[in-house]
Amino acid sequence: MRESKSMRFTTRPELSGDFGMVSSTHWLASAAGISVLERGGNAFDAVVAAGFTLQVVEPHQNGPGGDLPLIFAAPGEEPTVLCAQGPAPAAATPRHFRELGLNAIPGTGTQAAAIPGATSGWLTLLRDRGTFALADVLEYAIGYARHGFPVTTKISEYIAKVERLFATHWTTSAAVHLPQGRAPRPGEYLRNPALADTLQRLVAVADGKPRETGIDRALMEWTTGRTAQAMVDFCTTEVVDSTGEPHRGLLSADDLATWRPTYENTVSIDYRGHRVHKPGAWSQGPVLLQQLGMLAGDELAPGTAEHIHRVVEVSKLAFADRDAWYGDVRDVPLDVLTSPGYAAERRQLVGDRASREMRPGAPGGREPRLPVVSGELIAEVFRNAIGEPNAVAPGPLDAGPLSTGEARTDTVHVDVVDRSGTMISAMPSGGWLHSSPVIPELGFPLGTRLQMAWLEEGLPNTLAPGKRPRTTLSPTLVTRGDQPVLAFGTPGGDQQDQWQLNFLLNVLDGGMNLQEAIDFPQFHSTHFPSSFYPHESRTAGVVLEKRAGADVIAALEARGHVVQRADDWEVGRLCAVGRRPETGRLYGAANPRGMQGYAAGR
Repeated sequence: MRESKSMRFTTRPELSGDFGMVSSTHWLASAAGISVLERGGNAFDAVVAAGFTLQVVEPHQNGPGGDLPLIFAAPGEEPTVLCAQGPAPAAATPRHFRELGLNAIPGTGTQAAAIPGATSGWLTLLRDRGTFALADVLEYAIGYARHGFPVTTKISEYIAKVERLFATHWTTSAAVHLPQGRAPRPGEYLRNPALADTLQRLVAVADGKPRETGIDRALMEWTTGRTAQAMVDFCTTEVVDSTGEPHRGLLSADDLATWRPTYENTVSIDYRGHRVHKPGAWSQGPVLLQQLGMLAGDELAPGTAEHIHRVVEVSKLAFADRDAWYGDVRDVPLDVLTSPGYAAERRQLVGDRASREMRPGAPGGREPRLPVVSGELIAEVFRNAIGEPNAVAPGPLDAGPLSTGEARTDTVHVDVVDRSGTMISAMPSGGWLHSSPVIPELGFPLGTRLQMAWLEEGLPNTLAPGKRPRTTLSPTLVTRGDQPVLAFGTPGGDQQDQWQLNFLLNVLDGGMNLQEAIDFPQFHSTHFPSSFYPHESRTAGVVLEKRAGADVIAALEARGHVVQRADDWEVGRLCAVGRRPETGRLYGAANPRGMQGYAAGR
């Protein structure tokens, strides 16, 4: 490590150049993206190549059957969201799950599958904004699926934790992920020939056609062809899920055939001379904006106990609003929730002590309503003493799935900026190897995004056919004037918009470069309910990397925070790229935690 002039330590240098930058959660995806730029592709070609590569080389964090939101902008253009978060199938209703005796949607199995969005999203983006043929961007993913890729420690650990589930119940997953009858060891190569065949089939229907027509043909294959039929047929098979019982999936041919990704405006606010852009309230993205609004005007140095206390307390307020107000509905009061006046009102609730309550606001005088968790209103759950039901402490990091396949934080990320200044922040997720059994003909499982919706009627995030479950997936893009200057994101479920907030404050308030901001000690609150089944929490909980210092930890505990000490390099998986419009200089950085994420560029 080196010591910067500002006395901050970094594990590696911030990259700098003027040709292109790619940062992702896996070095092979970053390599694929930069290779496409070197071959003359633009940022969209590069991000699609990297995105499909991530589906292969991080199967524990995302897959073809998952979800995808991303934000992109070129100089002089308004930032745009591509939403490839699939909605609930037509048969997915609260009544269906209640008739099965369930009060929450299972965290694993095919019942919790939304319409798969990620692959349709990548194909849509390539068709509309890319320049490469489909074969040219898919060759990387196909090659790694066909010939194998080196297994990381984290993949090995994930598979080992669900090895018994695979061997006993999900035998189609065992065929792919237990190739020698056991979890592959770190450094061994893992192949997935069925997935290579699936991707090659998309290429085959596109070959010989004009570029855009060919990609449309691949989209049709995915949504109405042999690939789609295999997904639908598999849902007729009963699969053991996290209830411990077998159930059939709800996905139909009509669901797949009629849904397509959409382009949307971002939600944004000004902060320190920049404009910060996020997806809408069908994601948790606006909580980052709410937190920034409440912190505006603070002049606290990152890393101090006072800074961490204030950030944690405004996070509690913003996430309480998320649980009361966010969802895929028309009447989310985002204009009020992200307004300076509302932020100033909410800021007054931050005191010197750690709050032990859930305190959603009343934007426009509307009465907030929180969901019920296991028979208790969330606000009541959080008044319970630690150790009560649903007040357990989530692990401080991505500790992998339980033996049932349930997990909290499983996502990948990729950012790209090319020499023209076009910038993209993409957050693919879902369709994890532990979410549901592998579809043998296709080589990948369906996702379980519906677990984030509520079965309780009348909430913004209540499950309904054709409605997107409120997702934790939340890419970020920052502009200055009409120029994109920063794209970043991190896996982490509910922690995404806490770790991203810390990173952004490190850059804009702390004056750190991208790598310094990523390497700086991370923290997050576990006070509010997890979006993942079974929606656990820890009252007043704060997870903090212990290298933040014993004095900082002691000061936080004195304020009433319940500090969970994480290892020195354990929290967060941030990626980032940046650009200075006045010089055209590009920058890149990636998270060293987990020894997997890398930036590449020149």
